[in-house]
Amino acid sequence: MEATYLLDHVRTPRGRGRADGSLHEITPVRLARVPLQALRERNRLDTREVSDVVMGCVVPVGEQGGNIARMAVLDADYDQSVPALQINRYCGSGLEAVAIAAAPVMAGLAELAIGGGIEMMSRVPMGADGGAWAQDPQLAAKTHFVIQGISADLLATLRGHSREDLDAYAAESHRRAAAAWAEGRFARSVVPVRDFIGTTLLERDETIRPETTVQTLAALKPAFEEMGRQYGYDAVALGRYPQIERVEHRHHAGNSSGIVDGAAAVLVGNARAADRLQLRPRARIRSFAAIGSEPTLMLDALAQAARRALLRAGMTAADIDLWELNEAFSTVVLTMMEELAIPHERINVNGGAIAMGHPLGATGAMILGTALDELERSGRGTALVSLCVAAGMGSAMIIERV
Repeated sequence: MEATYLLDHVRTPRGRGRADGSLHEITPVRLARVPLQALRERNRLDTREVSDVVMGCVVPVGEQGGNIARMAVLDADYDQSVPALQINRYCGSGLEAVAIAAAPVMAGLAELAIGGGIEMMSRVPMGADGGAWAQDPQLAAKTHFVIQGISADLLATLRGHSREDLDAYAAESHRRAAAAWAEGRFARSVVPVRDFIGTTLLERDETIRPETTVQTLAALKPAFEEMGRQYGYDAVALGRYPQIERVEHRHHAGNSSGIVDGAAAVLVGNARAADRLQLRPRARIRSFAAIGSEPTLMLDALAQAARRALLRAGMTAADIDLWELNEAFSTVVLTMMEELAIPHERINVNGGAIAMGHPLGATGAMILGTALDELERSGRGTALVSLCVAAGMGSAMIIERV
């Protein structure tokens, strides 16, 4: 297998995913082109060298439909010979896009590729694409379908995570994200988004609230209690997990990932491509993995995906210096910490999606880049990046600093 490296990564700031968000006026394809242009310009990249561009997009309809990856490649003025692919593994899409881009390089079939993702949640709402899981009654009944917020509350109930546990984790995410921005830890990789006349619309993540505390979060009402009880989702969950008396609704907007807009891109290649383009490899991809899990609980596959990636790399959890997980909900990260005995000081050290938001198709590529930057900043050697995925799946990747 050919050694394959992360050569560079770029992301946009995350904008609030509503009509009053700073990025709302930008179309998805215009946002997707931002990191592609930045990769080309700062690396003086001859785009004819790029064998493929793979981008995650979880709701590929309307403005985000029609293979937005190819449209972004064309809009970013890449050579027309560069093909592109849009993929959807729900929340894991951005990381999977990097893995798919890297696989031909590892196999010796390509030398340079780009993986990344895009999601404009302010313009194309989550769920706008429909889908059989939620809309086909037979399939929903067969698989005990519930919405993801119910799964989060179910997981917290099964694991015994209290409301205070969840809120304490969330408050710390905001504190760490604010500190990371204050210390300039994202400066190398976040590029501003500008409008068509060059006015800067956003240059830093928009949803961080450094004043957040356990006390302020305690005032928020559970977000999924009404849907769970009035729409029957609690009964469905209890039918699948009868060992609990009831689902305790403990998640709310403050300890769940934020709805945001964002895009990211990661340049991967082998040593020959790096030498030819005079680029310095920053980290080697050691392994990656995806796995399925029980779909009602849905959010517990991170540890399983991580274990599979570790096995493929011939490593154990003790060999990982830094962990970067998508903070879909507080309970997800707390569960991962318990499953693999990860101390809090080694996981999401710069905050996560609870503070900065989760632009569905882009998040995996974003947090991979965050892990890469933090390895270099801290001098650590290895990082494992993982995301839980809707419908009961998980994705993971291990990188090693060069």
